[in-house]
Amino acid sequence: MKVGVYNLEGKKVEEIELPEIFETPVRPDIIRRAFIAAWSKKFTPYGKSPMAGRKAVAWSVGKGYDIARIRRIEGFGRAALAANVVGGYRVRAPKPYKRLVRFINKKEKLLALKSAIAATKDPILVQFRGHRIDFVHELPIIVIGDFENISKTKEVRKVLINLGLQTELERVKEGRRVRAGKGKRRGRKYKRRKGLLIIVSSKDAPVIRAARNIEGIDVKVVDNLSVINLAPGGWPARLTLWTKEAILRLPKIIEERYRKLMGGSK
Repeated sequence: MKVGVYNLEGKKVEEIELPEIFETPVRPDIIRRAFIAAWSKKFTPYGKSPMAGRKAVAWSVGKGYDIARIRRIEGFGRAALAANVVGGYRVRAPKPYKRLVRFINKKEKLLALKSAIAATKDPILVQFRGHRIDFVHELPIIVIGDFENISKTKEVRKVLINLGLQTELERVKEGRRVRAGKGKRRGRKYKRRKGLLIIVSSKDAPVIRAARNIEGIDVKVVDNLSVINLAPGGWPARLTLWTKEAILRLPKIIEERYRKLMGGSK
C-alpha cells in the first residue's frame, strides 16, 4: 500500500510504500491486555501496617458497670482494640502484598505493538476514538524529514494546520477542564484530551521541544514506541503523524525487538 509524503505546506511531494507492519490485523483485545500490563508497572503497593490499631494495652472489666464490655485502656478508659472505636484497626483494609502488576507474553506484547501501529491507518477507527480528520487527505500522515528540524512552536502549529489538523487542535484545546474531586489538589488539576501523536526518528530532533507546548500533542522517538503511546487508555487508533525517516526506520526497530525476543526465549 502506497501513501503520500507531504511537505511543510501540506502538499504531496512523493509516495512511499508502507511497511508490512501496517497490514497486521487489528486486535483490540490484545492491545488492551498489553496496555494494562504496561500501565500496571506504575502502580505502587499500599496497605495498612499489621499492627495498626492493635498497639494499645487494654482489657475488659466485665459486666455490672453499666458500660459496654469492650476492651478499654486501664479498664475504664478509652475503648481500644476494636474496629468500631477511635484509633481502632480497619476492617478489610488494603493488603500491601496484593498483586498489582499484570503480565503478558512477549510475543503477544510484540503483536499488540504491531496491531496498534496498523490501527493508525484506519480512518474509521481513528474517528471512533474521537479524533477529527475532516480535512486530512489520508492516513497515516507522513511528512518530510525537515519537519524534525522545526524549533518554534508557532511553526509546528502552522504545519499542522496546513496538513488539515485545525479542527483536531481545536477539539483538544476545548477539552481541557478542571478535574472534579480531591485530585485537583494532588498534582492533577486538569483533565485533558489526547490529541495528535508525532513520531520522529531521533531523540535530538528540535521539534520534540517545540511541539510539546501544544495542548494534547505528544512526541515520541520511534525507537521508544509503546502501546501506551499508540493506544491511550487501551483504545487503539490514535491519530498519528510520522516523519519519513521514522516510517522507514520502523521495520528495523520491529525486527530488532523480534530478534531480542527470540534470543531471550532460548
